Amino acid sequence: MKYKIGFIGIGNMGGALLRGVARKLGGDGIAVADMDKAKLAAASSEYGCTECTAAELAAEAEYIFLGVKPQMMAEMLEGIGDALCGRKEKPVLVSMAAGLTVSTIREMAGGDYPVVRIMPNIPASVGEGMILYTATEDVTEAQLAEFCDFMEYTGVLDRIPEGLIDAGSAVSGCGPAFAAMFMEALADGAVTCGLPRAKAMLYAEQMLIGTAKYLMETGMHPGQLKDNVTSPGGTTICGVRALEEGGFRSAAAEAVVKAFERTLELKG
Repeated sequence: MKYKIGFIGIGNMGGALLRGVARKLGGDGIAVADMDKAKLAAASSEYGCTECTAAELAAEAEYIFLGVKPQMMAEMLEGIGDALCGRKEKPVLVSMAAGLTVSTIREMAGGDYPVVRIMPNIPASVGEGMILYTATEDVTEAQLAEFCDFMEYTGVLDRIPEGLIDAGSAVSGCGPAFAAMFMEALADGAVTCGLPRAKAMLYAEQMLIGTAKYLMETGMHPGQLKDNVTSPGGTTICGVRALEEGGFRSAAAEAVVKAFERTLELKG
């Protein structure tokens, strides 16, 4: 095949994944298609990938990332249907569209194509994403291994049954917004206490990065870390009490539940 990987749509998320894949593989063998000619030119200049039409990409790429919005997916796949159908070897379709199952993607594409469904999040743009993925039975283990390899610089990948991907996305996909609100609130509190805004944000951001890394590398339960930091009669336990009085844990859990329930509503 002419291209190893193709991206149809290089908006916020498609562009973030392109950045990671190009960092791993370089621009050779990567094709991009997008209605925004300025984005295409920028991607070609920055990563050295090839600009082409969606149909040309569909005819020649081994892995095809479908980076269009869910409501645009059916029209886009219909437009490249002939190119896909005319191939001797079926490509692997990689969908990042929220709410569209692998069976829906196949139906829209007009054939039983191998499909990898992914749910990335915005930190993938800096190589620290959480990418959930599931795949149809005809995606081989070799193909999945190759997929995970060229996605290495986008973040952490985790295979999950499709029935759980919406629940997982309510944490990893929506979570950056929740975490950003928490960081902003911490900074607001620090500013109230007299700290300059820039320093308050830096301290909140690095604290969250460091805490997450510490928990991941040590395997420690979050509750244990909290207990280790809260000295009897100290400052931290007073802050923990304030969070509990404000219903912090209940509100955080409810945010995930509500996001999950809304996903189900949007799926109809």
